[in-house]
Amino acid sequence: MSFSSLRPYLEMLRKENDLAIIDAPVDPALEIAEIHRRVIDEGGPALLFTNVKGSPFPVVTNLFGTSRRVDLAFGPRPEQLAKRLVGAMDTLLPPTPSALWREKDMLLDLVKVGMKKTSPASAPVLGVAKRERPLAGLPALTSWQEDGGPFITLPLVYTEQPGHGKRHNLGMYRMQVFDDSTTGMHWQIHKGGGFHYHEAEKRGEALPVTVYLGGPPALIASAIAPVPENVPELLLTSLILGGKLPMVEDPLGGHRIPAEAEFAISGKVPPHLRRPEGPFGDHYGYYSLQHDFPVFNVDHVWHRKDAIYPATIVGKPRQEDYYLGEFLQRLLSPAFPMALPGVRSLWTYAETGFHALTAAVVRESYSREALGTAFSILGQGQLTLTKFLLLTDRPAELEHFAPVLETVLERFDPKRDLFVFDHTSHDTLDYTGKRLNHGSKAVLLGVGEPVRALPAEYSEGDMPDIARIKPYCRGCLVVQGASYEKDPRLAERLSVHLAERGTEWPLVVLADDADIADGQTPFLWTTFTRFNPAHDIYAVSETSRHHIGYGLPLVIDARMKPGYPDELFPREDVVELVDRRWREYFKS
Repeated sequence: MSFSSLRPYLEMLRKENDLAIIDAPVDPALEIAEIHRRVIDEGGPALLFTNVKGSPFPVVTNLFGTSRRVDLAFGPRPEQLAKRLVGAMDTLLPPTPSALWREKDMLLDLVKVGMKKTSPASAPVLGVAKRERPLAGLPALTSWQEDGGPFITLPLVYTEQPGHGKRHNLGMYRMQVFDDSTTGMHWQIHKGGGFHYHEAEKRGEALPVTVYLGGPPALIASAIAPVPENVPELLLTSLILGGKLPMVEDPLGGHRIPAEAEFAISGKVPPHLRRPEGPFGDHYGYYSLQHDFPVFNVDHVWHRKDAIYPATIVGKPRQEDYYLGEFLQRLLSPAFPMALPGVRSLWTYAETGFHALTAAVVRESYSREALGTAFSILGQGQLTLTKFLLLTDRPAELEHFAPVLETVLERFDPKRDLFVFDHTSHDTLDYTGKRLNHGSKAVLLGVGEPVRALPAEYSEGDMPDIARIKPYCRGCLVVQGASYEKDPRLAERLSVHLAERGTEWPLVVLADDADIADGQTPFLWTTFTRFNPAHDIYAVSETSRHHIGYGLPLVIDARMKPGYPDELFPREDVVELVDRRWREYFKS
């Protein structure tokens, strides 16, 4: 099933009892976000707030906050078509009449991919135009108390490459609302909209921008899809939809607009102008701090006469982006072997903010082929921001991390299979490096036959200065000691002590709380959002011919460090308010 706009999708959720309509008055500053977080923690329904203070527009959140809702939004057809398309490449290249005939149904589906022009009279998004104070009344949410202000959190930001209008980008870049006609534009490194802005700046030109809100669920998914830079996101929208995407020309000038969008915000980002943006409680589970970013000057806003404002809340995983990311990885994974011939499958982990951890099953048809594939992965689009990369040539269901880690730990040789690269790029939202956008990367290979048996239960006695010890999986321990501020060299001492003891455990994670070993989400979130490989991996080592060979165990220091942003916690008075009003929100 595919949905032409939010309207039929919401109606289907209502019929499925998967939409809660909240008529009680609610505040877009902190209150909606706290309600949303509690509902998503419980695997609850999508939320439609019909009485939002200071705004004439209802707000919908948690559209995709469970695997079931994602399946309802997109159905199995997009994944089936993607797998069939990739599988048909061998038979269709070169094309023959018999091969074309066998794949005629799939080819007919592909003919439907594209955009179609629709008239202004039949485009609901052109219901109302606002030119004076165009953003006034827009119910942008403040999600966390230390946020710099209200943010548009589900914007679909459309840009075109200067001088090449057919090359477009649709991305999701948060937008802090400064006033009734100005927002920030959080273009991070390695993001398509940022590349277009860079080109415009070199030409001394303002970059035209149109921000869509709402529209078909497929449009929202396409904006966050990690597709290569030259793949048009609007065509991906059409592929997911199973038909051509209706577009309408903007009568006030600017880009074309999806006819079924709820809002279209049109304006320009001037060159060489920056303004402080943030802080913002982000999907890493911490505040991203205030930095200078480009400014979006809004000229006009179009919206439906009965527009619904879509929003999301980000924070500690698992949040709504987890479930959308899961779907997009399943959708796009069949294409990885086409772009990277040595890759069988690949997974980035939403629990870590995606960029912090990637695992892949790769081919090892000759010695060290996996290492060459690692370099290929780290050179592809947003995968260049990967901080820690695990590779194996054994079959694995990569979304389940513990067995993947066990497979690698059974096979890696620390003297030759761990590589740490300092002075590399980091995700803008990752503050574990020494300065913004700068950090390090690590690659760990575990290919071939096992070289060690992994222990499952810990029985080696006490460790000096360690209060608690818990296994996460076979071969990996989580240990708890003093805070980094009190004992910054604990991880280094621990690596030496365990090496001298001859521990059987190849990997030890030093954390502030050993209970992170109790599940995949707390383990991945804590470990990989709190360490920088070049600074926080410890092991006895020796250097030979410019190569560092490590001994066992590897110790990862995943404690909070001075200078890290604050972890996200809701404000107590807002928690008490929502506690008090809970039955008022959900009367049934």
